[in-house]
Amino acid sequence: MMRINLKNTDAIFPMPVLMIATFNEDGTVDVMNAAWGMMLESNYIALNLTESHKTVKNIKERGAFTVSIPSASYVKEADYFGVVSGNNTPSKFKNSNLTITKSDLVDAPIVNEFPICMECEFVEYQDKEYGCGVVGKIVNVSALENVMNEGSVDISKLNAICYDPFTHGYYKIGERVGNAFKDGLSLKK
Repeated sequence: MMRINLKNTDAIFPMPVLMIATFNEDGTVDVMNAAWGMMLESNYIALNLTESHKTVKNIKERGAFTVSIPSASYVKEADYFGVVSGNNTPSKFKNSNLTITKSDLVDAPIVNEFPICMECEFVEYQDKEYGCGVVGKIVNVSALENVMNEGSVDISKLNAICYDPFTHGYYKIGERVGNAFKDGLSLKK
């Protein structure tokens, strides 16, 4: 099979769909869709966000944020949070008809409908040429009961979505195809 060179792209495929939630200065809720995020360590997260985002301003001011993983049933709301700016639409969250609960641990909202939520304390903002943007410490992770199976998150129940930067599509994740740290051992000699 022949390999085809592609134009340089701004993405690794697939990319996570992460919902970053904060409180605005007036206590209302702001949520943005961010695909450029990753774990730094088991309890630290990095979000490649520019300071022009209302969400970043809120994170710096409040010292906290939440990162949620939406299910496929909320793809419309997730996309809306990515195409509408909190800088221009203060009622952005209200327009979604979703609901929140204030975190008991950080000064940030938990979107009730999104099945996984990481509650984070703001650590720093890296703005050097190759800085990653927002770095946060995860102080708690919670999941809705309906995505759990024997004490762990069941990815097939989660129906998380990922983003395809090549076609600008969202795809549902769900089928297990192997066992990490185990299947590859059959090749060990």
